[in-house]
Amino acid sequence: MEDITRREDVVKLVDLFYTKVKADALLAPIFEHVDWEHHTPLIYNFWATVLLGDQSYQGAPFAPHIKLKIDASHFERWLELFTQTVDENFAGFNANEAKGRAQGIAGVWQHKLGLAARR
Repeated sequence: MEDITRREDVVKLVDLFYTKVKADALLAPIFEHVDWEHHTPLIYNFWATVLLGDQSYQGAPFAPHIKLKIDASHFERWLELFTQTVDENFAGFNANEAKGRAQGIAGVWQHKLGLAARR
């Protein structure tokens, strides 16, 4: 397996991942009103910026997600599917970086939404 090194790899990752999300019993209802034609290029740009440093993403990714009716189980499933998709298709530094970044994003967003476990 190859690493995520080109924009085409990012597109493959995002497309395969969101195919799983759209078919998932827990996550699909959360995303059923998404305008995928508009949203998907933004996701490509986000991950290409994060993983490849191409600076194609401009924006604040957290803001559009504030209104979603989600809890910790949604983040857990999102991470499970994301990690699974990466592991099924890629291996290497950027593949590991993608999984680590997804884990970090999920943690920060849960904290911002008040979903993080209290200690």
